[in-house]
Amino acid sequence: MEPDRITGTLIVAVFTAALGSLQFGYSLGVINAPQQIIQAHYGRSLGVWTERAVVLSDNRTDEMLREEETHPSVLMYWSLSVAIFSIGGMLSSFLVGFVSDLKGRVKGMLMINVLAFTAGLLMFFCKLWKPHIMVIAGRATMGFYCGLTTGLVPMYIGEIAPKAYRGALGTLHQLAVVTGILLSQVIGLEFILGNDDWWPLLLGLSGAPAVLQTLLLPLCPESPRYLYITRGLEDDARKSLSRLKGPRDHSADLEEMRREKEEADREPRVSIFSLIRSSVYRQQLVVALMMHLSQQLSGINAIFYYSTAIFQGAGVGQPVYATIGVGVINAFFTLVSVTLVDKAGRRTLILVGLGGMCCCAVAMTVGLKFLNDYSWMSYVSMSSIFLFVSFFEIGPGPIPWFIVAELFGQGPRPAAIALAGCSNWTSNFIVGMTFPYIQTWLGNYVFVLFAALLLGFTVFTYLRVPETKGKSFEEIAAVFQKRRKKSLANDAELEHLKASPDA
Repeated sequence: MEPDRITGTLIVAVFTAALGSLQFGYSLGVINAPQQIIQAHYGRSLGVWTERAVVLSDNRTDEMLREEETHPSVLMYWSLSVAIFSIGGMLSSFLVGFVSDLKGRVKGMLMINVLAFTAGLLMFFCKLWKPHIMVIAGRATMGFYCGLTTGLVPMYIGEIAPKAYRGALGTLHQLAVVTGILLSQVIGLEFILGNDDWWPLLLGLSGAPAVLQTLLLPLCPESPRYLYITRGLEDDARKSLSRLKGPRDHSADLEEMRREKEEADREPRVSIFSLIRSSVYRQQLVVALMMHLSQQLSGINAIFYYSTAIFQGAGVGQPVYATIGVGVINAFFTLVSVTLVDKAGRRTLILVGLGGMCCCAVAMTVGLKFLNDYSWMSYVSMSSIFLFVSFFEIGPGPIPWFIVAELFGQGPRPAAIALAGCSNWTSNFIVGMTFPYIQTWLGNYVFVLFAALLLGFTVFTYLRVPETKGKSFEEIAAVFQKRRKKSLANDAELEHLKASPDA
């Protein structure tokens, strides 16, 4: 059998799909840079931003400016502008399976771009009406789009990627996300678009990648696995394989799909609720959900929350540039993960990442505790930030997005990705809403909580997460089937012992 190779069509297909991930990352980061400016426009629209405050906003030195910014109505609408994005993602993540199976992965991505266009236009023209209403509507629509694209993109890439490159290509989703975040930080600088004149364009550009993606998607072949296993179109699947892998003998790929289709046909259609109730897929589902929870409950968002204050304490004159530096580290180590994931393996990188983050969380706690006592402790904290982000992007950041597609066969895969995506969005929302209260409660010891969680996730990964590197979907399913049979045998033996008269 010929070895797998990367073709031009495969590169175009993966690049096009990853534009949706870039859009997700940009939308995540873009709202932070112009916060004070947007709050000022909210205040004016609501009638609580006085003319005096408008004049003083150019100086940003008067206490009254801060008072206007913290007006309850302004704070409420600003908080909603941030939180509504996650709420939209939580709701739409349940529809990933429906959209992906309705017309296919490619047409699914094409259809949902309407949401991205709408969101971008709402935010771009927000000054024409009430900015707080327009921005919130745009953020909600964009969140709804991102909830779908964070499921469709890893699913499509995972299904079209050759087995030998599935990890590296799957990691490109996270690389596009962190690139989008970095792009939003750079463009959001005050002298570029993060100012009073251009901030609507800054937000409106959230929908720009969808324009390019819409032009390129018609050039992308549909997932062969979707065509063969879901639709039963063997000839179309063969043509798609030829476009993705080049002219060669595809009998081995088609034979693997045929066996997977026969397995899927013997079972009833797997919906979200049937997947939750099923004992057959329970082990895979628990692993998938824990991988996504480990990503969001790791404390990565808390690190970004603390970063500006720590950089200020270290004497950095422009903390915003140091934060951009963290974004560069983010992107660089995601690239490292791309090169390592198919060599070192998924399980190894997740273990190294979670373990390293746990140690960094402890170091961060020490640094924060003694920050005011020893000036050099600020550098300990700074180093911990950079290392924490590095370890996150080596494994826990990118791998959960694509490992779910590897853990499940074609039948339950859309439902599993929908559930995992929902858990990711929900935990992200919960962390965002509760972290300020947890930080107030625990103070400098807030990272002790994250260190404990990271230790728990590390132990779980060591005990329960299998290595999927270089294995077919059929081989990965066999690993869990073997575990399930062993578990059932142990349960039967236990019942036998209980029933024994000597017990």
